[in-house]
Amino acid sequence: MKEKKTVAILTAAGVGSRTGQDIPKQFIHIENKPLIVYTLEAFQNHPSVDEIIVVCLDGWQSILSAYAKQFNITKLAHITNGGSTGQESIRNGVMEAAKHYTDDSIIIVHDGNRGLVSQEIISNALSVYNEFGNAVAVIPCTEAVYESEDGGLTSTIEIPREKLYRTQTPHVWSLKKMKWAHGEAKKKNIVNMTATCSLMKELGEVIHFSKGSEKNMKVTTLEDIELFKAILHSTLDNWIKR
Repeated sequence: MKEKKTVAILTAAGVGSRTGQDIPKQFIHIENKPLIVYTLEAFQNHPSVDEIIVVCLDGWQSILSAYAKQFNITKLAHITNGGSTGQESIRNGVMEAAKHYTDDSIIIVHDGNRGLVSQEIISNALSVYNEFGNAVAVIPCTEAVYESEDGGLTSTIEIPREKLYRTQTPHVWSLKKMKWAHGEAKKKNIVNMTATCSLMKELGEVIHFSKGSEKNMKVTTLEDIELFKAILHSTLDNWIKR
């Protein structure tokens, strides 16, 4: 019998080619713990999240299950295979959710390699969803941004940074809306939308922003792993006002 639940879908199907390692980035150990486990723990520890689905790189499902047992991730309910693109992987996660949960269930899509997502970010995303019907975590752009037509050699257009926001995850929608979006994408042959928010925008949906953070980083390179480790051990000095 299907139930209404709040479910996190974690995408962990990438091969991690940009790290240049022999194993996918989501399974790289940082401080003696796989990166994907940091992400699993964030949703395991959030009181509003009922269950977790992981969209996993083929051949790594048993390893993921073993890590879940080792680190006591009791909310991991289902593991499904990834697709050839990010959009396909998210769709696979949504279709797995549709087997087990009602259409009014809340779906939180999050990158498996964003292991530093905070409880506050998850809570704020759910709060914005409850108010507006969807939520996309973003952070404001703080640098000057230019548009170039020749690969970055010259530029004639500066884009006002106060109008720009960088998207992160989590993204939150109802299961019904997620099923609709991926159904429409199939009908209209919309492909390679790696982010759910991009697909929803392409389909004419209004996107509502929730709170992101610079610390909510996506690990894709070896430099990112260094930054991840630094953030793990960082603290504010006592004199800094909070």
